[in-house]
Amino acid sequence: MSETGMVKRPLESDDMIIDSLDQQQRISLNTLLSRPSEFGNETGPLACGEFDPSISLQLKKVLVVGAGGLGCEILKDLALSSIPLNVHVIDLDTIDVTNLNRQFLFRQKDVGKSKAETAAAFIQQRCPWIQVTPHVGKIQEKNLDFYRQFDVVISGLDNIEARRWLNATIVGLVDTDDDGDIDPSTIIPIVDGGTEGFSGQARLILPKITSCFECTIDSFPPPRAFPLCTIAETPRRPEHCIAYAYILQFPREFPDTVLDKDSPEHLQWIYQQAAKRAEHYGITGVTYMMTMGVVKNIIPAVASTNAIIAAACVNEAIKYLTFFSQNMNSYMMYMGAQSIHSHTFAYEPSEDCPVCSASVRKMTVPASITLNQFIQAHLKDSSLRMSSPSLVSPSQTLYMAKPAALELATRPNLDKLLSTLIQPGEEITVTDPTLHGIHVGLAITFEN
Repeated sequence: MSETGMVKRPLESDDMIIDSLDQQQRISLNTLLSRPSEFGNETGPLACGEFDPSISLQLKKVLVVGAGGLGCEILKDLALSSIPLNVHVIDLDTIDVTNLNRQFLFRQKDVGKSKAETAAAFIQQRCPWIQVTPHVGKIQEKNLDFYRQFDVVISGLDNIEARRWLNATIVGLVDTDDDGDIDPSTIIPIVDGGTEGFSGQARLILPKITSCFECTIDSFPPPRAFPLCTIAETPRRPEHCIAYAYILQFPREFPDTVLDKDSPEHLQWIYQQAAKRAEHYGITGVTYMMTMGVVKNIIPAVASTNAIIAAACVNEAIKYLTFFSQNMNSYMMYMGAQSIHSHTFAYEPSEDCPVCSASVRKMTVPASITLNQFIQAHLKDSSLRMSSPSLVSPSQTLYMAKPAALELATRPNLDKLLSTLIQPGEEITVTDPTLHGIHVGLAITFEN
C-alpha cells in the first residue's frame, strides 16, 4: 500500500511477460485451430486445402524477405501466432539511426549491426516458442534449393526490382508434367506486402494459378528519371544533385567500380558529393535518407501503414498454412491518407505476362530499327521494364550483356539493323537479371 492509499502492482519480470504473452495473446488463435470451422479454406473462392482440427500441425517453414519497417512487423506478428513455425529472415542492410523511429526491434546500441541478425535475436529472446534463423546477404545470392525448402514466402521488400526478382524466382520453381499440368507440391505461395506513405497493399500469389507480381507491374509507376541536361547543368532540386553524384560523378571517379546501391560506403560518398553540389547551387534538403531513396528507388514508409499491411500479410500466410479459414482472392488495397478504406478484389492474370504465361509476345517494329534501338524502346522503356537484357535467336547470339567478354564480342550487333540479324517472324529469346531464370519469347515482324 502506498502513501496515497493505492495498491502498488509488483513489477513483472521478463519471464512473467513472456508467460503472459504465451498464455493470453495466443489463446484465441489456438481456439480457432482446435475446433471445426464454417469458413474452412476449402470453401473459399481460392481453395488451397482442407482444414481438419484433429490433425496436429507440423512445423512449418516460413521465409520473411526483408527485416525493415514491414519486416519487423511481420516477424512480430508471426511470433505472436500460435502455430509451430520455423522462420527464416533474410536482409542485406545494416541498422541506421534513422530506422529507429519505426523499426521497433532495433535499439540505439544496434546501429551498424545486421538487421536480419538483430531482429532474429530480439524475437528469439522475447518469444522463445518460435525459431528464427537470420541470413545476411542479397536474395539473389541464394540458390534455388534455398527457396524450395519453404512452405510460404512473405515479402516485405521496399523496392520494385527486388520484388520482381523474387516473384520470377518463386514462380520459376513450379514444375509441370508432360501434359502441362501443375505439380501442386512445387507451388510455394508468396504473400507480398508493400506500403507507400499512408497507402499499402497485401496480396496472395499462388504461382501459375493467380496473377503474379509481374502481371501487375503496369500498376506501379516507372522509376522517376531526370533529364541529363538538367542534373548536369541546371539543378533545381536536391534530387538533381543526388542523381548527378551517382549517375555522373561516381563512374567518373571510380571507373573500374560498379556502384553497389546496398553499400553504406558508396551511399555515403554519393551523399557527401550531392551535399557539396547542393551547397554550390544554393539548394537545401539533401539528406542521407533522400540519397538512399533516389539511388535505391525506395518507397517511403509510415509505421501505422506497415503495421496494417504486415497484419494482413501474416493473416493470409497463417490461413494458408493451417487452412482454418478462406484465403483472400487475391489483392487487398489499403488507403489511409484522408480516411481509412480498404478494397479487396481478384487481380486477373495477364495473358502476356513474361513470368507466369508461356505465350510468345508478338511485336511489329520498323525495318529501319537497330538492335540497340529495339532494346531501348521495346525491352527497357516498355511494359517489360528490363534492366540489362540479353538476346539470342535460333541461329546466333544477338547480344549478351554479361559476362564482359561476350558483351564485347556481341557489341557490334547493337548498331546493326535488326532486320539484318533475324528473319521476319523469327522467335528470339530474351533473358534479364530482373526476371531471374525466365526466358521471354518474342516473335518479331517488320513493317513494310
